[in-house]
Amino acid sequence: MWPWGHLAVGYLLYSAFVHVSARRAPDGYATVALALGTQFPDLVDKPLAWTFGVIPNGRSLAHSLIIAVVFLAVLSVLLRLLDRGTVASAFAIGYLSHLLGDALDPLLAGDVYLLGFLAWPLVPAIDYGTEQSFVAHLQELSLAALASDEGLFALLTFCLWLYDGAPGVRVVAAIPRWVGRRLSV
Repeated sequence: MWPWGHLAVGYLLYSAFVHVSARRAPDGYATVALALGTQFPDLVDKPLAWTFGVIPNGRSLAHSLIIAVVFLAVLSVLLRLLDRGTVASAFAIGYLSHLLGDALDPLLAGDVYLLGFLAWPLVPAIDYGTEQSFVAHLQELSLAALASDEGLFALLTFCLWLYDGAPGVRVVAAIPRWVGRRLSV
């Protein structure tokens, strides 16, 4: 799944969760945490595998459900101590939705072998039989990929995000000012 597909799945799940449980749209900080969570497994695994070669492939360490549960439990405790439980929940939904997105095709196909990444390191790393590099991955990108079902789904989810008031834009826009204040001290 491409990054925008992971973001779309995560936002749709999180927006529905917030609308049902709190009867409101998602807020900015939680939405930014959600967005980071939807990308987190790839931000960890792809560089560690493809650039540094310290893990077996781009779906192992952070894509493991075992590692995810431990990491999210620790993160949740820390953020709840800082009274940021909503941010912890949003990140967790984003992270877990990423794993769901990557598992969906093998799950629907009944291919248990390709679901093995969820149990790494208890299950040996999967041999995907493809070149593991950012260049090779980006070469697969085409206009057809953007116009696919995943691209259309991302566009529809973008419309939902706009309907929700584009949560997170103000938070991200404030980052340069926040960094500037920290650097000028």
